[in-house]
Amino acid sequence: MLQYEELRQKLLSEEDSLKDLYHAIGIDQIREEIPKLEAQAAEPEFWNDMANSQKILQRTSMLKGKVDSYERLHSRFDDALTLIEMGDEAEDLSVYDEAKEEVNEILALLEQMRLMTLLTGEYDAKNAILTFHAGSGGTEAQDWAEMLYRMYNRWAERHGFKVTVLDYLDGEEAGLKSASILIEGENAYGFLKSEAGVHRLVRVSPFDAAGRRHTSFSSLEVMPEIDEDTSVQISPDEIKMEVYRASGAGGQKVNKTSSAVRLIHIPTGIVVACQVERSQYQNRDMAMRMLISKLVEIKEREHLEKISDIKGEQKEITWGSQIRSYVFMPYTLVKDHRTGFETGNIGAVMDGELDGFINAYLKAQSVGALQGEPADDFE
Repeated sequence: MLQYEELRQKLLSEEDSLKDLYHAIGIDQIREEIPKLEAQAAEPEFWNDMANSQKILQRTSMLKGKVDSYERLHSRFDDALTLIEMGDEAEDLSVYDEAKEEVNEILALLEQMRLMTLLTGEYDAKNAILTFHAGSGGTEAQDWAEMLYRMYNRWAERHGFKVTVLDYLDGEEAGLKSASILIEGENAYGFLKSEAGVHRLVRVSPFDAAGRRHTSFSSLEVMPEIDEDTSVQISPDEIKMEVYRASGAGGQKVNKTSSAVRLIHIPTGIVVACQVERSQYQNRDMAMRMLISKLVEIKEREHLEKISDIKGEQKEITWGSQIRSYVFMPYTLVKDHRTGFETGNIGAVMDGELDGFINAYLKAQSVGALQGEPADDFE
């Protein structure tokens, strides 16, 4: 039957891509590495070094996940082909819709896994630290910053990632002035690094009694969570530490005691803060990790030879520097100014549906790499 034959050809056209994915993921190499990691975990002294033990277990789990995901995809591919052939032979159109939906889902999964193979940067597999800053504009900008904060929390939830609030500074009337969250999950940084930059909002402000249209800006910083890095040497006398009382909204976002810590890196003027942990020591430890992550991120992004070359960031959160615009009025549109990807379903985007933008960025990066343009792990 013509319908089934077209569906069969659509599926088979991606058969080579499925085979290429096998090699791109490195399934053979992974299957060799997993037994070696499991052998290490079985050694009597394995738990003597807790930090190293956790890394080995996490890597084992991650590698097994890659193999399982590919095998499930391959199995679904074969099952869908069998379903199509059975429906065609029986000339039974009652299963056509089911087969068509399955084929579309398989091709979407194949594309998603193919994009994941592009995440080969040194820090792509790391967790991500996101820091939000409201731009100029008072309450309107602060409300926009909180909308972005919610949007990325929802994106993380959609992908089964864990979110931990590190710092949260309330806005004066609504929203937030600044906030930091840690998103934990495989390739969290690799996916979210494309989101760093200034985000522009156009809407009729709910804070304007005259109902006028406003343009607001908020920025997002994205850093890989880095436990340690030999390229970063921070002397104690380069750091100024301030202790303050946490002031997050709602009573659940942060721990409201006087254990919150703010670290200022004197040579660069970079400031990081953490107030989520119970003790001052824990907050300082997390803040130091945030500082190291930020220094490494800037060093790599600016292609600097050493940390001492960092002068701090001077970018303004204002017009002309935005990576993406979110228009609620007079029409609805979200457009990425780097890739040209856009959608009119702004409600879905604000509810965390960002994969279209992220995938477009990854594809653009891969095309640039193939054309010989310099790859930048920190853009």
